[in-house]
Amino acid sequence: MQVTIREVAKVAGVSPSTVSRALAPGGTVSEATRERVRAAADRLGYQPNPSARGLITGRTGHLGLIVPDLLNPFFADICKGVQARARGLGHAVFVSDAERDEGLELDAIRTLAPEVDGIVLCSPHLSCEELASLPALTAKPIVLLHRKEPGFASVTADLVEGMGDALTHLHALGHRRIAYVGGPRSTWAARERAAGIEAMAETGKVEIVHVGSVAPHFDGGITGAADVVLASGASAVVAFNDIVAFGLISRFTARGVRVPEEMSVVGCDDIALSGMAAPPLTTVSVPKSHGSRAAVDLLFRILGTPAVEGAEPLQRVLPTHLVVRGSTAVVGRG
Repeated sequence: MQVTIREVAKVAGVSPSTVSRALAPGGTVSEATRERVRAAADRLGYQPNPSARGLITGRTGHLGLIVPDLLNPFFADICKGVQARARGLGHAVFVSDAERDEGLELDAIRTLAPEVDGIVLCSPHLSCEELASLPALTAKPIVLLHRKEPGFASVTADLVEGMGDALTHLHALGHRRIAYVGGPRSTWAARERAAGIEAMAETGKVEIVHVGSVAPHFDGGITGAADVVLASGASAVVAFNDIVAFGLISRFTARGVRVPEEMSVVGCDDIALSGMAAPPLTTVSVPKSHGSRAAVDLLFRILGTPAVEGAEPLQRVLPTHLVVRGSTAVVGRG
């Protein structure tokens, strides 16, 4: 027969409610009591019933994570980071791919909200007005990851500084005319990257050739964008993300343009494939694991979980850093 919480309480010499708190992540009991309860549970072979615990605590033991595109390795890394931190706090994660569609994002929020304790909304495509309407749509706390909006807890990366670092690096290599291939204009990330590019352009140190916006996929780099870069007279190009950068390099190679000897290329995100490419990609590294953990911790702070109490602001901005690899070189090296 299944061991009950009352039997564990009897062996441990505590009340059933104390057993619940002792076995819950961040439960408010002394360490000595927690160890005594765990020892009793292990000896009896007790397995907590998530549904019963939910009735006692009012928690589901689940978190929601909504990402815009699981085909992009960047968001796959975000999933792993969120799941790892949530697992450590005793929660499972329901993941939804919104496919870069505002309607699907809203549907996912409506569907997940009754089943989870809170939601991490990663790089949402929702408008500011749609985001502002979310508190009326669900009473569950929401933390934004890689987007900042007033009234929301959020974790973002300093993309403005990251783009500035990329252009400073290219300037140091002698590049003065640099192309920029942007992403979807409606997204927060695209606006932040563009702001970083513009800030450096205003210094007068480099001339920026704006190629326009492309889909944030491999195809976005191999279509006309690469040809525009080549026709522009630029000696280097900064891409919206690593995947677009791979597309650009593929097209340059097909046109007989050597990277980095004749064209330096910089990406953004530092996905795992960036170090494996040929040549390895110079890129702005965005804190994926740290950012994912910080977003989950913010969510648990809002939920009042003692295990993640802290004094960090509810809108955190994490630093980026440039990873220099083989896709950039001194201008005219070839």
